[in-house]
Amino acid sequence: MEGLPFLRDLVVLLAVGIAVVVIAQRLRLPTVAGYLLAGVAIGPYGFGLIARTSSVDELAELGVLLLLFTIGLELSLSRILQLGRVVLQGGAMQVGVTLLMGAAASGLWLGVSWNHALFYSALLALSSTAIVLKLYADRVELDSPAGRVVVPILLFQDLCVVPLMLLVPVLARADSDGMAGIWSAVGTSLLVVIALMIAGRRIVPWVLDRVVLLRNRELFTLCIGFFGLGAAFITASFGLSLALGAFLAGLVISESEYGLQAVSDVRPFRDTFSGIFFTSVGMLFDIEFLTSSLLLVVGTAGVILLIKIAVTTGTVLLLRRTFHTSLLAGMALAQVGEFSFLLASVGREDGLFSGSDYQLFISASVLTMVLTPALIAAARPLADTLSSRLGLALPSVRPSETEGLAGLRNHAIIVGYGLSGRHLVQVLEAAGVAYVALEQNGQVVRKARQEGIRIFFGDGTREETLDRVGIASARVVIFAIASPTDERRGVTIAHRRNPGARVLVRTRYVAAIDELMRLGASEVVVEEFEATLELFARVLEFYEIPTNTIQHELAAVRNEHYRMLRGDSLASLRLDALRHLGIHGALDLVEVEAGSLAIGKDPTALNLRKRTGATVVTVVRSGKAYQPDLSFGFLPGDTVVLVGDRESLDKGSAVFKAPVDTGASP
Repeated sequence: MEGLPFLRDLVVLLAVGIAVVVIAQRLRLPTVAGYLLAGVAIGPYGFGLIARTSSVDELAELGVLLLLFTIGLELSLSRILQLGRVVLQGGAMQVGVTLLMGAAASGLWLGVSWNHALFYSALLALSSTAIVLKLYADRVELDSPAGRVVVPILLFQDLCVVPLMLLVPVLARADSDGMAGIWSAVGTSLLVVIALMIAGRRIVPWVLDRVVLLRNRELFTLCIGFFGLGAAFITASFGLSLALGAFLAGLVISESEYGLQAVSDVRPFRDTFSGIFFTSVGMLFDIEFLTSSLLLVVGTAGVILLIKIAVTTGTVLLLRRTFHTSLLAGMALAQVGEFSFLLASVGREDGLFSGSDYQLFISASVLTMVLTPALIAAARPLADTLSSRLGLALPSVRPSETEGLAGLRNHAIIVGYGLSGRHLVQVLEAAGVAYVALEQNGQVVRKARQEGIRIFFGDGTREETLDRVGIASARVVIFAIASPTDERRGVTIAHRRNPGARVLVRTRYVAAIDELMRLGASEVVVEEFEATLELFARVLEFYEIPTNTIQHELAAVRNEHYRMLRGDSLASLRLDALRHLGIHGALDLVEVEAGSLAIGKDPTALNLRKRTGATVVTVVRSGKAYQPDLSFGFLPGDTVVLVGDRESLDKGSAVFKAPVDTGASP
């Protein structure tokens, strides 16, 4: 049974992969780092469960191919170009400066030649998209000011995999071929890439259009696999990497209308084989090297972190973001990325690592990955402290800008000028209500000011900023931002600075409701639940439930802070399902409310028709219809069917509603 040892090794890998994913999820560790550590444990330098690394090399290479193919499918050049300046300028500056500083540090720290130093710096230029996005998603900070910078830079780094992979074979030939060989290699690589992209954009959509007409899912999947493997074969035939061809094929397919389906077909295989790849990288990790060179490994990891934090922070500052936001982004992108291991595997085969440098790279990179959760957690407190001690102002409204706000009283303060903030400003302007808006994106502020909006650049979760826009005299403060941490801090400060103001929070996160209410929020609006309530109301209208009953039930759900939708309590919905009355524009259904003028009276005593023009057709009580006479008295919960024109129906409905309390709210 010649294949038995290979099958045994594969079973061990998959079993370890299952355990790694479970443990990483429980401990909130990055899965990639978990695979690497698992490889260390089972490899020849660990417990030796898999002593022959050659048995998984081919599976690992297939994992690299599928990983890059899927990344290409998930990216879209046209969509990335639409993201604009942050992606192109920010990403280019971050990668470019990291390449230069990394090359200089590699030459000084390790004493290697220029081509090796440039290769090492290319490994440092990339950060971990998988780790950072997962951590930011767990902390619900993807839409925070730092998150809106970090995500575009990560996208640009993913795109840089293509030119960096082209760079690797060129650098490998620098020692032997000289400058003429380098330029020849560059020209060949560019020609292959351009030819693949041009041919792919013409051939792939044409083929897939005809395959789809056959309505055969298996044939579609086979074609997708053929394009990925075929492109990999072509690039490998010209001395380039397999993964580069797969990545280019993915990019071409992503630009077609079939990209989404292709991703869903390939992803299950990608996750399995990429796990095998990262585990195989960990199997090459030499524990003896780590123990004997611990100071060198820790020092190298420290240099990597410092360089990347400094470069990214400076880059984001040049994008006109605050020091606070820039440092958060810098610490988030400080680690070495998973794509760096792909470049390292290619460079290792081409002989670009000198001596024990590969072991040093693996050890230091894993350490930066493992430290990433701690760095992101510590970023905000550190940014707060440094901003204060260094006198670097947080985004705050300048006193000279607020001279015109001195007379504002009972105004609304809107923190966040996104979609919700813009709509709210439009409503307030139409109603003639005074307001002040705060936003941290300078471009958004400039554009809004050109439109005549009273908006200022500032962090509305800071005490000094709220003071300068008149928090002490404001009636309402609305937080329309998407960061739970900022929401909590802003609510706390707003409530402390003006306990009498109503504090409203629009949040995306159900778990934040109770905490925000405890901190002083008057109302918390959850986007997802509000959409559910709107659907709920529309459905009840289709079943011809009385309109005031629907409004009562919606108000009850909101007053309970959505506990019904959160599963904390059951709703006592008293809904009369009148489904067969043939309701149209001349009819209305109204539930009699406790405290209304109609309680205990009959229609004659109410003189309803003369007073309002509406006529009572029937009354439904406990599921039975009654024709009211002189002995009939309306009770709370009765459903009254009225007929009349729209104005008469509105007046008639008011008779059955409880008087509105016009007293001042506390």
